[in-house]
Amino acid sequence: MYNTKDKILNASIRLFNEYGVASVRLQQIADETGISVGNLAYHYKNKEAILSSVYDRIFNEFSEILSKYLQNPSFLDFDVQVSAYFNFFEDYQFYISDLFSKEHAVPEIKLKWQQFMNKMILQINRRIDFYVSQGDLRPEPSKDTYLIVSEAMWMSIVFWIPQQTMRNKPISEKRYKEALWSHLKPYFTQKGNAQFSDVILPILVK
Repeated sequence: MYNTKDKILNASIRLFNEYGVASVRLQQIADETGISVGNLAYHYKNKEAILSSVYDRIFNEFSEILSKYLQNPSFLDFDVQVSAYFNFFEDYQFYISDLFSKEHAVPEIKLKWQQFMNKMILQINRRIDFYVSQGDLRPEPSKDTYLIVSEAMWMSIVFWIPQQTMRNKPISEKRYKEALWSHLKPYFTQKGNAQFSDVILPILVK
C-alpha cells in the first residue's frame, strides 16, 4: 500500500515524463497527488527534495539492474538484463532531457548518471569479452572493435526509446531487444548462432 510520500513521487514521475522536470510546478504535483500544496510541503520542502527522492529510487533500481550481470553463462542472461533496461527507461522517460540539461537542479545527480553510464559501457565490454572466451563471439577482428560495439550498444540501450518517440515509431520490448542483439549478431561464431537460435529467437518471436 502506497503512503503519501510514495504517491507524491509516483505523481511527480508521471508529470516529469509528460512535461519535463523543469516545467513541473509544486502545485501540479499536489493536484496530481490529490493533496494540498501545504500537505505536500510537509513531506517535501521543495521540488529539489522531491527530485532527489525520485532519483534515489531511480538509482536504486538502476543498481539492481547492473547487479544482474553474468548470473549464468548463456545469452539468456543478457536478454533478461535488456528486458530490465527496457522497463526502466520506459518508466523514467524524463531522464533524457534532465540528463542533458545545462544546469541541473541537483548537480550531484548529473555526476551520478555519468558514473552509471561509464559503468554500463564497462560492463557491456566485459560481457563481450566473456562471450569471446566462451566461444560465442569471434575474437576481436581489430583493435578497439569491441569497445566501439560496447559504446554503440550502450547508446541503443539508453537512447532507443526517446529516438523512437521522436520519430513517432512504435515502441516495444521485442523491437528494443532486436536493436540490441543486432550489434552482436555480426560477430557470432557458429556456436553463438546456434545458441541465439535456440535460446533468444523463441523469446523474440513470442
